[in-house]
Amino acid sequence: MMKRILFVCHGNICRSPMAEFVMKDLVRKAGLDSQYYIESAATSTEEIGNAVYPPAKRKLAEHGISCAGKTARQMTRNDYQRFDLLIGMDDWNIRNMLRISGGDPEGKIHKLLDFTSRKGDVADPWYTGDFQATWCDVLEGCQALLAL
Repeated sequence: MMKRILFVCHGNICRSPMAEFVMKDLVRKAGLDSQYYIESAATSTEEIGNAVYPPAKRKLAEHGISCAGKTARQMTRNDYQRFDLLIGMDDWNIRNMLRISGGDPEGKIHKLLDFTSRKGDVADPWYTGDFQATWCDVLEGCQALLAL
């Protein structure tokens, strides 16, 4: 059965596309492409249509991961039905995701680091400027998700 995962952050230009393409890379390397469908989206409209933020793109490229062609889109209520897991990066994302989806009756909405041994938020590098810390959080979360 295919697992359908949507990663979500505020603008869909830093954390959620990093998670989308890290997860796609892990899935591909594990030979599980046919078992996963992975996308990312924003809770806000601020960056819709914009490409991945250059420092996030560079961080992915350092690890041989391309995010070419990705542009920001906003999460929709319909995404709740389309995906098995909707994964936010922080509490603020989760609140907005619940608002967009109209709740979480099926228990599909989670924070990325909830899959790891250390709960918490993936820091927003738009504000911190620390794309390495975000990379580490995203990688750890995606590895834990793949191990489910």
